[in-house]
Amino acid sequence: MNLIEQIERAGVVGCGGAGFPTHRKLKGTFEYFIANGAECEPCLRHDRWLMKNRAREIVQAMDAICRELSIPHAVIALKDHYKEEAEALEAAARAEGSSVTLCRMDSFYPAGDEMACVYEVTGRVVPPAGIPAAVGAVVDNVATIYAIWEAMQGTAFTRKYLTVTGEVNRPSVLHVPVGTPLAKCIELAGGEKDGEHVYLTGGPMMGIPVPKDKMADAAVTKTTGGILVLPKDSYHGAAPDVRRMLSRARSACIQCTTCSQLCPRHMLGHPLQPHMIMRKMAVAGTLDDIRNRLDDPVLQTASLCCECGICEVYACPMGLNPRRINGLIKGELRNAGFRWQNADGAFFEAHPEREMRKAPTDKVAARAGVYRYNKYEDLPFIEYDPGQ
Repeated sequence: MNLIEQIERAGVVGCGGAGFPTHRKLKGTFEYFIANGAECEPCLRHDRWLMKNRAREIVQAMDAICRELSIPHAVIALKDHYKEEAEALEAAARAEGSSVTLCRMDSFYPAGDEMACVYEVTGRVVPPAGIPAAVGAVVDNVATIYAIWEAMQGTAFTRKYLTVTGEVNRPSVLHVPVGTPLAKCIELAGGEKDGEHVYLTGGPMMGIPVPKDKMADAAVTKTTGGILVLPKDSYHGAAPDVRRMLSRARSACIQCTTCSQLCPRHMLGHPLQPHMIMRKMAVAGTLDDIRNRLDDPVLQTASLCCECGICEVYACPMGLNPRRINGLIKGELRNAGFRWQNADGAFFEAHPEREMRKAPTDKVAARAGVYRYNKYEDLPFIEYDPGQ
């Protein structure tokens, strides 16, 4: 059985959020194997814990993949201020005689976005709606790579590393079985503090809200990267309904273009300009209007949005919802069977001001109302075995 077959048998999927089967992702010819250790979202810490405490296993798995697929370059991309993590990884590479190198990136959001990660490491722009393989790269989260190492030992992917933080008494990094109730994870982190709360799985920018009445049945999956308990009056407490969201876009957007100036996809040269989509809301102000205008080339660019939230959490001075509107249009385009197609021979180049327009992670966390949960450097580690 070769390594790719071991990975398939172990059931390894991407731990960064999408959950794509790893054995399928690793089929192809690549020039770069990139380990994503940037921990994209504020507040999450389990990838940093793995890089400090499982560095040798990560390096061994990367070496094994590169041998299996004849990949010449293996790079771990992480933020420059991850000093202890970098030291642990470099020491592991030396001890293994490995050619794995590090790419130290600025601390910006979303540094862990796959397309941003590829550009930082290789200087190549992944085409709009494309995948890293289009520029000779394959990217896996460091937690996924650790799961590959476990697969090499014959261990199936049945346990998950995740962060539990926010309004809990002991923010922690957990290692729990898939299927562990979210409520149990919060209990392991010391339980909730007093007050009314909202719950997210994932990070504060792209996390998925879990209604309180669903918490009793909600459980950890292979893609759960974090559990956040946040105050009820936070940004995440109540999303505006569609009618109000579109009405505000139509009446209050001042066309300042800041959402486009800071859009990570636009900064990579992709033809996405959120302010232009917001302009369209002046004439397409209802959901039915949008459905009747899906052939509009500007609205079609919404399909390129990664929904990182920079536009509405960090950029918009009017407190509007470009990200949610883009997501709404993306859903309608998907239902209509639309797929973005690049012109033959199209070439994409990053914006010359990209370096100046990176959004600092701490400032993004402050705008999202989670700055106080983003200042932990080390969190306690809890291994949970329910015994059944």
